Amino acid sequence: MRALACASFVLVASAPAVLAQDRQPAAADAALQAIGIAPSPRRIEADIRTLVSFGTRHTRSDATSPTRGIGAARRWIRAEFERISRDCGGCLEIRDVRGIVSGEPRIPEPTEVVNILAIQRGTADPGRYVLMSGDIDSRVSDVMDATSDSPGANDNASGIAGTLEAARILSQHRFPATIVYAALSGEEQGLFGGKQVAEVALSEGWRIEAVLNNDMIGNIAGINGVVDNGTARVFSEGTRATESEREATSRRYTGGEVDSPSRNLARYIDAMARYVPNLDVMMVYRLDRFGRGGHHRPFNDAGFPAVRVMETNEHYDRQHQDLRVEDGRRYGDTIDGVDFAYAAKLTALNAVSLAGMAWAPPPPAGVEIKGAVSADTTLSWQRPPAAQAPNLAGYKVYWRLTTEPQWTHSRYVGDVDHHTLQNVVIDNYFFGVAAVAKDGTESPVVFPGAAGSFGGY
Repeated sequence: MRALACASFVLVASAPAVLAQDRQPAAADAALQAIGIAPSPRRIEADIRTLVSFGTRHTRSDATSPTRGIGAARRWIRAEFERISRDCGGCLEIRDVRGIVSGEPRIPEPTEVVNILAIQRGTADPGRYVLMSGDIDSRVSDVMDATSDSPGANDNASGIAGTLEAARILSQHRFPATIVYAALSGEEQGLFGGKQVAEVALSEGWRIEAVLNNDMIGNIAGINGVVDNGTARVFSEGTRATESEREATSRRYTGGEVDSPSRNLARYIDAMARYVPNLDVMMVYRLDRFGRGGHHRPFNDAGFPAVRVMETNEHYDRQHQDLRVEDGRRYGDTIDGVDFAYAAKLTALNAVSLAGMAWAPPPPAGVEIKGAVSADTTLSWQRPPAAQAPNLAGYKVYWRLTTEPQWTHSRYVGDVDHHTLQNVVIDNYFFGVAAVAKDGTESPVVFPGAAGSFGGY
C-alpha cells in the first residue's frame, strides 16, 4: 500500500507538466506526415539496380570506365544530384570532396577517394547543418579484391538510394537550416570518406547538429531466422570521443553518460518515427555493432553528433562475400536480398528527422542546471541571435527518471531563458531543454553541461 501511495503521488505531482504542453504551438504534423509516406520503393529499387549494374564499386576499382567501377558509380550519383537540383530550380550545390590516400593497410598505393555532397542551403541559419549519408563502395570476401563482381545491393547501395530519395523529397521544401545529402567513399577500406568530410566541416566551421549515417537499410530477413520489416536500429555513442579530462570529471558527478548529443539525437529519431507508418525504432546504446564501425564514427571522432541508422536483422551471408553457392547455401550481396518497401520506410525515417531538425530552431546552447540540496530544479540556456531563429516560439523543458530510455515528462515554458521546476528534485531525474518553432517542430533535447552540448550558435 505504501508503494502504491508513493506511485500515486508521483503521478499527481507530474500531471501539471502534461497540462502545460497545451500552450505549445501545434506541431507541423501534416507536412511531416506527408514526408513520412513520400519515399518511393520503385525509385529506390531503380537506383539500387543502377548501382549494382556497375559490377563492383570497390574503392580501388576502375575510376575511368563509363560502365564499371567506382568512377562510373560516383559520376552517376553526381548526375542524379544534378537532376534533382534542376527539378528544384537549382536548390542544390553539388560539391566533390576528394583526396589521395596511400600507405594504408587497405589502400597501400595512392588512390583518390571522392565523396559527392549535395548541399541544400538554409534560408535563415545556413551555418547549421544536418547530414544524411550512405556509402558508395562495395567489397567481396577479400577486402583487397578490386576486380571481382561485388554488387553491394544492400551494403550499401540501399543507403545511397535512400539518400538520393530523401534529396528528391526534401528539396521540394525550404528550411532555415542547411541539409547535406552525402555519398561517401572508402568506407570498407577504412572510413576515409567520412574522415575527409569531417575535416572539411571542421576547417570550414560547420555547426553540425546531426549526421545520420545509413549503412544497410534494405534487409528484413536475418541470419537468425527473424523476418522483420517494422523495426529499425539506431546506434549512438554514450560519451563524446573528444571529452576532456575535466569534462569527464564533471560528468562523473553530474551525469551524462547516456545523454551525449548523439544519444539525444537517437532519441529524437525514435520520437520522429511516429510519422512513418508501421515503423518502430530500436535504440542501441553502442557506437556501432559489437566491435565494428561505420561512417558516422569519423564525425563522432571530430566531436559531432552522429548515429548509424540501419536494419534490425542482418544476414551475414550477404555481407562481404564472394558470389557463390556452397553446400546449397548462397552467398553474396545481391539485389534479391533487398526489400525496397522497407528501405523506403527507413528513408522516410531519415527524411522526417532531417526535416524536423532543419525546420526547428537550433538546439539550445549554454544549457546549465542548478538545484543541489533543494526541492526545486532550475535550468537556464542562451537564446540564439534573432536572425538565426526567426521562427523561434519558445522552449520546452524535459525530464525523466535516470533509468528511463526516453524522455517521459515535459513542460512548454515559453520564450524565456530559464525555468524552475518546483518540487522536482534534481537528484532523481535527468533533465534537458529543446527549442520549439512557431510551427511546433522541435530541436533535439540538450542535456546540461559539456556532456550534452550540441555546440554554440
